[in-house]
Amino acid sequence: MFKYLVSVPLLLPTLALAQSTTSSGDLLAKANDDRWSIGVAASVRQSPYAGEGTRVRPVPLLTYEGERLFWRGLTGGVHLVQGDTFSLDAVLSGRFDGFDIKDLGRRELLANGVDPARLDDRDDGLDAGITASWSSRAGEFKLSALADVTDASGGYEIAADYAYALTWGRTTVVPGVGVRWMSDDLVNYYHGTLDEEVARGVPRYQPGSAVVPQVSIAFTRPLGEKWRLMGGVDYKFLPNEITDSPLSEPDTDGSAGLRIGITRSF
Repeated sequence: MFKYLVSVPLLLPTLALAQSTTSSGDLLAKANDDRWSIGVAASVRQSPYAGEGTRVRPVPLLTYEGERLFWRGLTGGVHLVQGDTFSLDAVLSGRFDGFDIKDLGRRELLANGVDPARLDDRDDGLDAGITASWSSRAGEFKLSALADVTDASGGYEIAADYAYALTWGRTTVVPGVGVRWMSDDLVNYYHGTLDEEVARGVPRYQPGSAVVPQVSIAFTRPLGEKWRLMGGVDYKFLPNEITDSPLSEPDTDGSAGLRIGITRSF
């Protein structure tokens, strides 16, 4: 029978893909009481970009939980305040929304009215910011504010997430919901056309800020004493600001992701 988990805190944001943080993935991170764990996962994401199809990437799963410092996959930070039900953290997190033009579809871009020869690549970024989490018998709620510190996009993101952990036998399952507000600089860089591209004749598209809701579910199950299987799926509901972009796959209204991996604790 399912039951709530009160003491399970918030797994690496990327486990259920997010790059952007997902509440269900995060909540599994400390389900394991061991301080260290290491492993590898396969990440599969339906790309919203024209002609790119599916992105498949190997992802390292390195987790460290200390009294002050922590590292969860591609996100790390410092506990500024750590209580029984509330925590405030300073974090660094990778943002992997970038792409190489050669990976997009030439035919699809031309059908959107864009010449790929006149486009530039988009760089991945590194975000820094603050996350605040509240835990109770009703689940965990998290607010985060992250800003690009690499000047890739120069944008920022504010997010709210909720997750509730359940157990079924030895398996922990965590459904979650969330919503992200992305600034105009962030959306314009990854989904709009750049000034230098417009100067080459690319149609101008500057959509401005956007709100992206998402749902996710993550799971973990021990395999013996030290090994653990974990994974997750998520779905992002893409707004018109993104789907109307000439860089986007036509008739796309969402992006699904899957991750599955195995870790060993120490």
